[in-house]
Amino acid sequence: MTDLSISLGALAGRWRRLDRVWLALGLVFLGLAVLLPAQAVESLSFTAEAFTWIAPFLLLLVVLAAWLKAAGADRLIGRSVARTPVQAIVVAALFGALSPFCSCGVVPLIAALLAAGMPLPAVMAFWVASPLMDPETFILMAATVGLSLTLAKTLAAISLGLLAGFATLGLERLSVFGDPLRPRAGCGGCGAPKPDREELRWAFWREAPRRRAFTAEAWSVGVFLSKWLLLAFAIESLMVAWLPAEVIARNLGGEGWAAIPLAVVVGVPAYLNGFAAIPLVGELIAMGMAPGAALAFLVAGGVTSLPAAMAVFALVRRPVFLWYLALALIGSLLVGFAYQGVALAWP
Repeated sequence: MTDLSISLGALAGRWRRLDRVWLALGLVFLGLAVLLPAQAVESLSFTAEAFTWIAPFLLLLVVLAAWLKAAGADRLIGRSVARTPVQAIVVAALFGALSPFCSCGVVPLIAALLAAGMPLPAVMAFWVASPLMDPETFILMAATVGLSLTLAKTLAAISLGLLAGFATLGLERLSVFGDPLRPRAGCGGCGAPKPDREELRWAFWREAPRRRAFTAEAWSVGVFLSKWLLLAFAIESLMVAWLPAEVIARNLGGEGWAAIPLAVVVGVPAYLNGFAAIPLVGELIAMGMAPGAALAFLVAGGVTSLPAAMAVFALVRRPVFLWYLALALIGSLLVGFAYQGVALAWP
């Protein structure tokens, strides 16, 4: 009995040390390879292509986050931005509305900003605004669905960024969130001597403890974000394959105010933001979809999606994650109803 207890305890210890994300990713592709070989090839190709596209951004942000930590600049950045939170939120919302990141692509940048000590309100303003609009999307939307809806989405991106930032600032002053980042699994700098965080050393490579801190942080952040993004892209590939745009179009072509909540409910989990959503929305509008519902669908799908939500859930603590989802839901409803009212008042 004692030997059996020791064996069971050893197995339990190994199970706790097993990385659930890599396991889930392996099981997804193993199941597809056995049951749906053709889809396994498509999903693997989709995941590899998506990760290859985001890899340069991911590498840059991982190096930046590790550099800031090794140099001791993260607290300096946090203190400097905290002194001007209003300006930081406004700049973050405006910059986010012009940045080229999708809801998944913005996750590594959010991790880098939070790890660098950027206050949560400014990060949240950028976080919400960033996936909604960029110059390429603006041009494509204007040519496909018209300038009115394009300008409405641009204004919605800036407005929701400001709303998210200032609402988060109010809650943060009530001590609702605390440290927004989850502790990372893995090394996380274990065993590496910590540099003097109060002394700023941009040339961190001149000191051995700072070099070790850089390596540990880069490895920890890089592996953590890579595994979650790979899993998110794998899930996205299945959603693209099994939830085609024409299915959504058939079930989301309703008119009037009642279509707006339905558009939000469908848009929040669906990965149809960015360029893929534009022709679908054009089809929905041609089918008679209400303008407010069309905008709500675009905004809901842009702020969050199921794959992005998975990565975000692994990145931040539960109160921040729930707040992020609430902002996506409430913000999408608000802009949808506001635009519907404007469209009815000035047809």
